Amino acid sequence: MKNCKNRNREAARFGITRTSLFACLSVGIICISLNACKKPASTQPDFAWERASVYFLLTDRFCNGDTTNDHSYGRITDYGSERLNASTFHGGDYVGLLQKIQEGYFRDLGVDVVWLTDPYEQIHGWTTGSGIVNDFPHYGYHGYYPLDYTQMDKNYGTVQEFRAVVDALHGQGIRVMLGANINDVGYPTFIDAKEQDYAPHAAAIDTEWRKERGAEYMQFLSDAYSWPEWFTTEWLRQPLSAEALACDPYRYYHETLYGLPDILTEKNEPVSIPLFLRRKWEREGNANDAWTWPEMKALRQDTTIAPSDYQIRWIAAWVEEFGIDGYRCDVVEFVHPERWAQLYEACNQALYRWRLKHPESAASNWTDPIMFTGDHEDAYITYLPEYQHVGFSSMVNMLFPKDGNLHTIAAIWQAYADSLSAHDDWYPFSYLNNAYFRDAAMDRMADCATTFLLAPGAVQIFYGDEIARLQSEARLNVDAAQAFRSDMDWSRLEQQQELWQHYAKLLAIRRQHPAIGSGKQTMIDSLTVLRTYPAEAPQDRLIIRLRPNANSADSVFVANHLGNRVVELISGNTLPVSNGFVCLPASDTNVAILTPAR
Repeated sequence: MKNCKNRNREAARFGITRTSLFACLSVGIICISLNACKKPASTQPDFAWERASVYFLLTDRFCNGDTTNDHSYGRITDYGSERLNASTFHGGDYVGLLQKIQEGYFRDLGVDVVWLTDPYEQIHGWTTGSGIVNDFPHYGYHGYYPLDYTQMDKNYGTVQEFRAVVDALHGQGIRVMLGANINDVGYPTFIDAKEQDYAPHAAAIDTEWRKERGAEYMQFLSDAYSWPEWFTTEWLRQPLSAEALACDPYRYYHETLYGLPDILTEKNEPVSIPLFLRRKWEREGNANDAWTWPEMKALRQDTTIAPSDYQIRWIAAWVEEFGIDGYRCDVVEFVHPERWAQLYEACNQALYRWRLKHPESAASNWTDPIMFTGDHEDAYITYLPEYQHVGFSSMVNMLFPKDGNLHTIAAIWQAYADSLSAHDDWYPFSYLNNAYFRDAAMDRMADCATTFLLAPGAVQIFYGDEIARLQSEARLNVDAAQAFRSDMDWSRLEQQQELWQHYAKLLAIRRQHPAIGSGKQTMIDSLTVLRTYPAEAPQDRLIIRLRPNANSADSVFVANHLGNRVVELISGNTLPVSNGFVCLPASDTNVAILTPAR
């Protein structure tokens, strides 16, 4: 197996800032039953999604284990500069990811869940980066531009390579998440139009990217809804004018985000599968069997279902084939809630069937239903019953503080803990950095890790935060956020060992002590909190002491919460309790975590 490439290039962020929140979605009336997922007792009784530690990575940017698939579909990867290469495919694949799993990277770091970018075959061509400016070619390396849900993108690897990744993670007790998007499909591109022959003038289209083609590409997009062989208006809504949207009380359902082809999710009338897809599958025959599987190929038949029904069948088929444990659902407020309910039910049934069919896997004994979290613009920790009722247990929290401020975080934790205890099956799902935002204080990543990994609820680590992954020259593009998705530079693992060890230590404590993620919190003072779990008759008790001046000795009031002797979990030292106080020696860490000595 080839070693992963160490790169300094960084790349790309899809899209632009979203429009404002939709405050009033109607509640779906579909009732979700979880009884279908009941099975014998779990082999991991201590796992709970509400306190999970999730590692989110972009497959294409993580580790290149097989260079032979780097130019699949004739994709160009190098346009001559780091800035122009911001959104090309960089080579990361399942072979490289499996290598890191087998080396124990995620197990040693201490995460519970690995969240991978969408594996579906992406558009083969590129769109104009930064819109009309077109300062770089934007490919679908991130998984947000699906062309064909029924097979794997060849840049990532084969079905068997993906299966090996999921099975290896499951074998280490780690769950697997993917992304699900039923709002839209990928853009049409010059290259795809020519390959699939779905535009009237496709044969004359120049497939090479040039900077001056921005305006021409926009004109190309404007014609797309009239093409009878592509996704027709039976599948897609026509873009509305700004004036029409402004007067539309349901604008968030009817808006075509970023000009993406928007699926008619409210439609219930049957449609045929687009002609270009049927021709594509006929042309491929059995040549692409390494990137799909027989049960999925059987779902390529026209039937009497609506556009969203096809998408839901195809996405649920990935759960049944591989045992996917959770989905992050994209732009949830722009999709009719009953469709999310339908997808949730379909995925739960698929996961139940996978567990029955794979008794050899430790994951077959897990009893939790599939987890749905959502990407909702500006979501916080607020309880959203209209989404819980259709299957969601959280929205990705975009507002977790990113400054690593040890003086203020305890009060913020209190709000998170109170939110967690107030609602069954609804919890914060927080991140510092992710694919849309890279705004954590990179010069204070150790303090950021402390405030973040000790927060109540689930937490999502963005790949490379644990080694302070750098940005690149892509930040100089008009869409500067492209640099958020740089390649994982494995040479930094040795350079940033102190930071990596801090992450690993906190994650180990978080995993061993459910009071961290699920506990009730009581403020002792502005820098000190008590966490207990469960709320009634606690079995796990911790006191977290934040130490902005850790180089000095510190005296912490713990009252009688922890007994006469405590263990400080960061250092492993056993310390006495005297008159309700514990004396902490000077330290090179910024936090102390105290628990009763056994």
